[in-house]
Amino acid sequence: MRLKRHKICVDDFELLTIIGRGAFGEVRLCREKATGNIYAMKKLKKSEMLSRGQVEHVRAERNLLAEVASHCIVKLYYSFQDAEYLYLIMEYLPGGDMMTLLIREDTLTESVARFYIAQSVLAIESIHRHNYIHRDIKPDNLLLDKNGHMKLSDFGLCKPIDCRTLSTLNENEPLDDDSLKESMDIDGSFSDANNGSRWKSPNEQLQHWQMNRRKLAFSTVGTPDYIAPEVLLKKGYGMECDWWSLGAIMYEMLVGYPPFYSDDPITTCRKIVHWRNHLKFPEDARLSPEARDLICRLLCDVEHRLGSGGADQIKAHPWFRDVVWEKLYEMEAAFKPEVKDELDTQNFLKFDEMEPPARTSSGHSRKKLLSPKDLSFVGYTYKNFDAVKGLHDTRRSTSPRRSIDSIFGDSVMESRRKANPEDADTHMVSSGDAMSP
Repeated sequence: MRLKRHKICVDDFELLTIIGRGAFGEVRLCREKATGNIYAMKKLKKSEMLSRGQVEHVRAERNLLAEVASHCIVKLYYSFQDAEYLYLIMEYLPGGDMMTLLIREDTLTESVARFYIAQSVLAIESIHRHNYIHRDIKPDNLLLDKNGHMKLSDFGLCKPIDCRTLSTLNENEPLDDDSLKESMDIDGSFSDANNGSRWKSPNEQLQHWQMNRRKLAFSTVGTPDYIAPEVLLKKGYGMECDWWSLGAIMYEMLVGYPPFYSDDPITTCRKIVHWRNHLKFPEDARLSPEARDLICRLLCDVEHRLGSGGADQIKAHPWFRDVVWEKLYEMEAAFKPEVKDELDTQNFLKFDEMEPPARTSSGHSRKKLLSPKDLSFVGYTYKNFDAVKGLHDTRRSTSPRRSIDSIFGDSVMESRRKANPEDADTHMVSSGDAMSP
């Protein structure tokens, strides 16, 4: 009852290391003061949400996390707000994200890639079953827990490319390399638009991608490398767009960079729209025929795209022949991240503090009139009572349990001894928790 009644606010948490920063806010490690539980706190600025037209997106994220209970999805414990910010309190996954893993490893073997693509299939399938489309499937949003298992995150907050520029995209527009001013082409020699130099090896293009990837990951523009052509063309799209994104990620895992990469995001968009001319595999990429076939059947027209008839189409592909789908989250993960303790952030990129963690006015004083900004987010507050209670119970069961005497102090014990010594001895050895039924 106490847990249900308590009104959560930012003052209930000790703010720790920043582990992510994006166009609309930041993600920070935090510790709940009352319990010591560690969470990831996503903090989003309301004014940015409103000015960028993201109100419906952030509401969709909160609704999806509250509605979909799946071990493939990052768990939401609380959502709340104050005058300036929206907050999502989620489970902290210390293994980092797939982007950091790919930057560190360059490429993955097919067996490792198969494991994570398969877990991604299950995650995407779990949200599609609830009639949600993610629209922003990319390595940054594939997080690893301490054991190396993957969970999908960041719903409804895809970073928008400038629509005024994208409105010029036309799939029937004739294109050539000169008009695109491409600085990178997957299977040819590469010219740098800035200095005219040629990239001589796939390793150079890989380094160039990784250098730019870090910049793009946390910019206000983002990277369009994983966006499906039907989304860019604004022709109307469905759940199939998420399977295109998965194909682009699979390509990057095995080749080292996305299939339509360019220095310029608009050029990347044009290459995606004209994917028939630009989807190629470098000669030195040692992909199995099954891997190439799956990529090509994901990076194609909606009408022919695998997954358009459901995730079972993808699961049945020969590349997944030996995958035991129902056991994926029970088996040992393909990659075991190094995690020292529950506060370890070594698997995330480092971020400088832009300003000291501010103590925002507590949510307990809400007597002032709601502003139009607040009205846009009415109903945002949420408490996943079952998950929170389960976490509290787990922590309690692994720590010494206190008797009622330890709660109220030695004076109670002394008075009990005087009244009934036998009864006092019973209470001293009791392991029951008087706050539990």
